Amino acid sequence: MNETQTDNSPHGPHPFTIANFRYLWFSRLSAMFALYAMMLILGWQAYNIAREDMGIGASAGILGLLGLLQFVPLFILTPLVGWAADRMDRRWIVRIVMGAQAAIASLLAFLTYSDLISLWAIYIISGALGICRAFLGPAIASLAPNVVPKESIPRAIALATIAWQVGVIAGPGMAGPLYKIAPFLPYAVCAALYLLAMLAVFLITPVSRSEIDRSKGPLRQVLDGLSYVGTNKLVLGAITLDLLVMFLAGATAMIPVFARDILNAGEIGLSLLAASPAIGAVIVASVFSFAPLSRNVGNVMLVSMAIFGLATIGFGFSRSLPLSMLCLGICGAADMFGVYVRSSLIQLHTPDDKRGRVNAVSQMTISASNELGDAFSGGLALLFGPVAAIVAGGTGAILVTGLWSRLFPQLGAAKTFDPPQEVLDAEEKMRRNVTKDDEATKQGL
Repeated sequence: MNETQTDNSPHGPHPFTIANFRYLWFSRLSAMFALYAMMLILGWQAYNIAREDMGIGASAGILGLLGLLQFVPLFILTPLVGWAADRMDRRWIVRIVMGAQAAIASLLAFLTYSDLISLWAIYIISGALGICRAFLGPAIASLAPNVVPKESIPRAIALATIAWQVGVIAGPGMAGPLYKIAPFLPYAVCAALYLLAMLAVFLITPVSRSEIDRSKGPLRQVLDGLSYVGTNKLVLGAITLDLLVMFLAGATAMIPVFARDILNAGEIGLSLLAASPAIGAVIVASVFSFAPLSRNVGNVMLVSMAIFGLATIGFGFSRSLPLSMLCLGICGAADMFGVYVRSSLIQLHTPDDKRGRVNAVSQMTISASNELGDAFSGGLALLFGPVAAIVAGGTGAILVTGLWSRLFPQLGAAKTFDPPQEVLDAEEKMRRNVTKDDEATKQGL
C-alpha cells in the first residue's frame, strides 16, 4: 500500500480515508448500477418476447435459462480467472472487463433502438456477460484487501456491499422509467457508467501484494487454491451454506412474473420489487460500515440465513405489492448479514497470494446459487407454478441452514473475524519483502 494511515481505532482507519479505496468504491458503484439495470431490462425484454408465443410457466423458464447461460462460462473459467487474479495485475483485469461491458451495453442499445433485439441475441449477450463477470469478480474482490489494512477489511466489505446494493436499488430504479421513455435508453446509460467505472480504476496507483509461488506450474498453482478451500472447513462451510440457501430460495428471477401476472404492478412495480432487497441490505451495510460486527459472527450468519428463508416464504404467499416489497426487503437485510460475515471470513482467513483463486471459487458458488438458482426456480415454476417454487425454496433454505450448523460446527464456533496464524505469517513476510524492495529502490539498486 502506498498510503500510510494512522488510526487508534481497533477497526483501523476508515476505508474512505484511503484514496485508492475511494476510486475502487466509485468504480464498483458505477459498474453495479449498470449491471443490475441491464440485467433487469434484459429479463424484462426476454419475458415479454417469450409471452408473445408462450404461457406464463414457459416464459418464466426462459428467465431461468438466462441465468444458466451466465453461469456456464463462469463455471468453466473459474480455475483460469482465479489464477489470473493471483498472477496478473488485478487493476488491469478490472479495467479490461469494464471496457468490454461498456461495449456490450452499447451493442444492446443499438439492437434495441434498431428493433433487432431477439431471444437469440439476448442468449448470446447473456453468455458474454457471464464471461466478463467471471474475470471481474475475483480480481476486484482480491484488489480491495490490497488497498486497505487488514483491520479495515470488514468495514471495506460493508462499504463495497453498499456500492453493490445501491447499484441494485438505483439500477433497476432508473431502468424501468428510462425504458418507458425509450427502450434503448437504459443500455445507453449503462455504457456510460461502465466507462466511468473503467476510468476510476485507472486512477488507482500500484499496490503491494503477495506474489504467487512461481516455482510451481500453472496447474499446480490452480490446484493449491482449490485445495485450500477444501481443507479450511470454516471457509468451505461459509461458501457452501451461501451456495445452497441462495440456490433454493432466490426469488429475484421470478420478480418479472410476480410484477406482471400475480401482483399486476407493471414496469414501476417491477422496479420497486427489484430494488426492495437492496434497500434492506443497504440499511444493514450502512450500520456495519461504521460499527462493524465483532462478536458471535458465525451464529449471526446462521440465524440470518434462516430469516432469509422465512421472508422468501412470505414473498411467495403475498398478494400485496407493499407486503411483497417488505418481504424482499427483509430478504435483503438477512442476506447482507450473511454476505458480510462470509466475505469477511474469506478475506481475513485467506493468504493474499491465494485470494484470487479462493475468491474465484467463492464467486463460482455465488453465481451457482444465483444463476443456477434462477434456472432451478424457473424449472420449478414451469412444473408447479411460480408461487409453489418460491415457497418450496424458502422452506429448503431453512432446512439447509439447520443441517449446515451440524455439519460445520466451525461456523457456530467463529466468534470473531481474527485471521489464523498462517495468514498473519504470510502478511508479515509480504511486509518484509516490500521493505527490502523499498530500501533497494532508495539505494538505486
